[in-house]
Amino acid sequence: MSTLDSIKKPIATELDLFEKRFRASMKSNVPLLDRITYYIVKRKGKQMRPMFVFFSAGMCGGITDATHRGAALVELVHTATLVHDDVVDNSYQRRGFFSVNALWKNKVAVLVGDFLLSKGMTLSVENQDFEFLRILNSAVTDMSEGELLQMEKARRLDIDEQVYFDVIRKKTASLIASCCASGAASAGAEPDVVKTMHQLGEKIGLAFQIKDDLFDFGTDDIGKPKGIDIKEKKMTLPLIYALNQADRATKRHVIQLVKTHNNDNKKIQEVIDFVRDNGGLDYANRMMIKYQEEAFAILGNFPESVYRTGLEQLIRFTTERNK
Repeated sequence: MSTLDSIKKPIATELDLFEKRFRASMKSNVPLLDRITYYIVKRKGKQMRPMFVFFSAGMCGGITDATHRGAALVELVHTATLVHDDVVDNSYQRRGFFSVNALWKNKVAVLVGDFLLSKGMTLSVENQDFEFLRILNSAVTDMSEGELLQMEKARRLDIDEQVYFDVIRKKTASLIASCCASGAASAGAEPDVVKTMHQLGEKIGLAFQIKDDLFDFGTDDIGKPKGIDIKEKKMTLPLIYALNQADRATKRHVIQLVKTHNNDNKKIQEVIDFVRDNGGLDYANRMMIKYQEEAFAILGNFPESVYRTGLEQLIRFTTERNK
């Protein structure tokens, strides 16, 4: 599998320039805000979302100045949602470092997230990038609805496969879809191409989330502890499938384990073994590959280029990564 650094090569110069512009887009005259945004930028992730924006733009007509603004908007929205998520989840770590709410408390973290969202909107409004706003506004609505739908279902643990896909389409896939659509829009692509790229991003996002689900069952040597989703009472695809294969008594027993023994490591291991033994991991893996192949099929409609190759490699990375 290609490394992210090797995948980035065709757009490495653009990403370096993006980094500078992204930092500038977060500037504030308030010293506390400036200190916090500097802390966030220093601990940034893999840049996967901006990569989707730049590769999509390159494939759909060419990278422009608007592509940089689209990538900055996506990253500002993404960062804002991560800061807010840590407050919602009461999480004190993000990528191995202290979260914003751990260092500066919830009140500050919520306001920082709001600030980042408003910075993204300002960037788009000032440049009249109204198509970007339309695309990202839809994603933020979906992400909020998906999170709330998951919370509602977690109380009763009555989530079925259809609801699961509704949740992850909104929670995870919508933002990756907006990356691909924004990239295409920034290159001046026709509306039907932008729509196709949105569909491409959605397929990638679904595969990405299913891969994340599989991590929870210890399928790879990774940093994420086994059973963390079970502890949080999240109904993931492997668990949903395994429950559907079980008889009523077993199903009731496993749901009870997740509901009331979700902090007991022995009971969590029992749930993990149940999912493995009932084909949950195999099924989820098949579904992940299905969405990956559907994404490749969409890409096949575009002419060959370094950007299309970059997207193909990035799709492979999302499903073959080990963390």
